[in-house]
Amino acid sequence: MERQGKRKSYSREFKLEAVRRSNDPTKTIAEVARELDIRENDLHEWRYQVSKKGNNVFPGGGRKAPNSNDNELAQLKKENARLREERDILKKSLIYFAKDQNESSNS
Repeated sequence: MERQGKRKSYSREFKLEAVRRSNDPTKTIAEVARELDIRENDLHEWRYQVSKKGNNVFPGGGRKAPNSNDNELAQLKKENARLREERDILKKSLIYFAKDQNESSNS
């Protein structure tokens, strides 16, 4: 079984230009796809997405930008973890100094 290469990704501008070219009545979708070295099926999909979503098409891949609530939640979780660590250190130091004080008072 032959292994396929890495999946290509295209910019929003490239996709929109490909769709614009494919709307030219003098060329077929297959011709435009060959000229741009893309799969014909990809061009069909991009045309469909543009027809359905208009200007909101191709927002970009990857992780979504965090909204302010997500950002605030992440900051609060980080602060909570830091405060727990500080609390644990203080507990351990209290135990250490309490033992040290008991030993020195018994001597």
